[in-house]
Amino acid sequence: MSDARTAGPAGFGTGVLSRTAALIHTLLTVEALLLLATAPGLAGLFLLAPDPANLPLAALCLLPLGPALSAAVHALHHRSGDLTDLHPARAYWRGWRLNALPALRLWAPLLAWLTVIAFTLTHFTATGLPGWWAVLLAAVGAGSLLWGAHALVLTSLFTFRARDTARLAAYFLLRHGRATLGAASLLILAAALTALLTEALPALLAAPLLLSLLHSSRPVITETQEDFTA
Repeated sequence: MSDARTAGPAGFGTGVLSRTAALIHTLLTVEALLLLATAPGLAGLFLLAPDPANLPLAALCLLPLGPALSAAVHALHHRSGDLTDLHPARAYWRGWRLNALPALRLWAPLLAWLTVIAFTLTHFTATGLPGWWAVLLAAVGAGSLLWGAHALVLTSLFTFRARDTARLAAYFLLRHGRATLGAASLLILAAALTALLTEALPALLAAPLLLSLLHSSRPVITETQEDFTA
């Protein structure tokens, strides 16, 4: 006969309800820390008038977002399903310390590039270019965002040089089309939430969106572990 006093503690924290509670706790903690890390930039962003002339200032406000997102992905990837062994805040700040500079090396050029595209599109009539150029620029911008999604996952979970991460992110765009489509669906969802409801909603739902990105990026993570790490 088993001893209930022994079986109870051994099973505590591992049931379905405990795992669900652990996930909710992790998501809420990571969301709060992400908002805290980006609060100055987001506050400045919400104070800016919706004027195309403010796009460079908006890009500056978004600079802290890259390291914050990378830290969140790191924390979510290393989350525990055991209610008795939860350290999401520790994992978040560890991810921030490890990934802040590597993330900025990729995020800053991507943000600058997207700002140039957005500025060009908002002043497109002044360029004198044919209309199909606008479609091409929009497609390039969308492709850049998808590349950025792969680069975010790779930077957050692996230690590569910036140029190697950039190459791998480009390689995986077509190599794992399902992962790229998953990232595209999340970007479309975030854009729809912004357009139909409020621009604050994607920020408030960043943690579950990033968890979905991790889920869709499993093939990318697995291949990187097997083929590109020692």
